[in-house]
Amino acid sequence: MTSVPNPAPATPPDVATAPADATSGGDRPRRTPGRAGQRDRARRENLAGYLFMSPWIAGFLLLTAGPMVASLYFAFTDYNLFDAPKWIGFDNFTEMFGDPRWRTSVEVTSWYVVIGTPLKLAAALGVALLLNQSRRGQGFYRAAFYAPSLVGASVSIAIVWRALFSDGAAIDRGQQFLGMEAGGWIGDPDRIIYSLVALTVWQFGAPMVIFLAGLKQVPRELYEAAEVDGAGPLRRFWSITLPMISPVLFFNVLLETIHSFQIFGSAYIIGSQGNACGPADGTLVYTCYLYIQGFENSRMGLASAMAWMLLLAVALVTAFLFWSQRRWVHYEEGAR
Repeated sequence: MTSVPNPAPATPPDVATAPADATSGGDRPRRTPGRAGQRDRARRENLAGYLFMSPWIAGFLLLTAGPMVASLYFAFTDYNLFDAPKWIGFDNFTEMFGDPRWRTSVEVTSWYVVIGTPLKLAAALGVALLLNQSRRGQGFYRAAFYAPSLVGASVSIAIVWRALFSDGAAIDRGQQFLGMEAGGWIGDPDRIIYSLVALTVWQFGAPMVIFLAGLKQVPRELYEAAEVDGAGPLRRFWSITLPMISPVLFFNVLLETIHSFQIFGSAYIIGSQGNACGPADGTLVYTCYLYIQGFENSRMGLASAMAWMLLLAVALVTAFLFWSQRRWVHYEEGAR
């Protein structure tokens, strides 16, 4: 009996290898037609994005970047808005540093920033702490305290504020009732700046909302643990509340300091009594004197030099605040 040899096993169809692409070298992936379509789609999306951004880009170039470059050039020229600018080098800066009224404007602005900004932030934080508690009508109180920030910068409020602090007005009568010296603040060169400080403190709504948002993020467990350890309200405020909201506090300090340097409308309107910016330059803030030089005296070259000095001062103060935050601002790990 003869045995029949077994035939060789056939190669399964699923392991059969396809011939390598001679043009691709056999080991490189083929170029699929979908990649070109993805690039075209991304290019179209980018083009659409730039088209939507074009109004902002045009506005930035025409209304911000362009005027900034022009003012930098005018700062080194003698320019009166009517004749062609004449290059004079650093003469505008030399004249500015030697001007007694310019130094007065620096002093008035510095006093306003140093006094007004801390008082405004203190009022905002105090009201935010009250509103952070569970009470009836919280929505109404938040809206009521925030409302002055919406209308406080308007011309009408500045006119009302000037009427309130004038001689014989409501504030003056209140002082007389309390036995204090009579006389309006508006006409007094030494007291008129405090009317501006009172106005900016009254507009504490915007930083209050930011403080309130920060207070909502403080874990309640920290306060409960502190109460168990016997910490009182003041101790909890200094050891828990302030460190936990220090990033929010830094943001408000930075923002309100920059805003204080830029005060103009209220100072010009409250202090205008035949003499712009207050009696005896009582409200001669920096921007007010810049306006006088540029538009009343037609010294646009000198005004441009003053504007760039203000920008440099704000930049230095901002840099100092960012440098100092390392000592008192506490961020969560990895959040800095």
